[in-house]
Amino acid sequence: MKRTSRTHPRHIAMALAAGVSLCTAASVLAQADVETETSEEAPKEMTKGEKRLAKLLEGREPGEPQNCIRSLPTDNIQAIDGTAYVFGRGNTIYVQETRDPEQIDDRDTLVTRRFGGGTQFCRQDIANTIDPFTRIFTGAVTFVDFVPYTRIKEDKEG
Repeated sequence: MKRTSRTHPRHIAMALAAGVSLCTAASVLAQADVETETSEEAPKEMTKGEKRLAKLLEGREPGEPQNCIRSLPTDNIQAIDGTAYVFGRGNTIYVQETRDPEQIDDRDTLVTRRFGGGTQFCRQDIANTIDPFTRIFTGAVTFVDFVPYTRIKEDKEG
């Protein structure tokens, strides 16, 4: 009896291997769906930086995002590791999350070239980070809008 190309042992082995691969792929996809469903249900743990920012924003409400803010060389700027830069102090502070907030390192120094004038800090300003001790470039910063957070006034009765 002559074998045809369809019944050749090599073709049978290839067909079996393809079937096993499809079953394995289906199993992996089904597992991925289960993991996606469970990960959506579980709340994400806040990072240390996110917790620090949340504490700074307690008792404040966000305002309309702004392209530029008033900023003087003596103003307070805080870098919150992997989260945001916070500008100012007092009743209103401005949060700048940048395009890549995970790259913010609170050990680096923010160096800017301002295009909005001496008292304006704007999203199009050029910003870099450097190591404060070696003065070596550590990264480029791309700003987004500044979000003001103003302290909520409590009603005093009495």
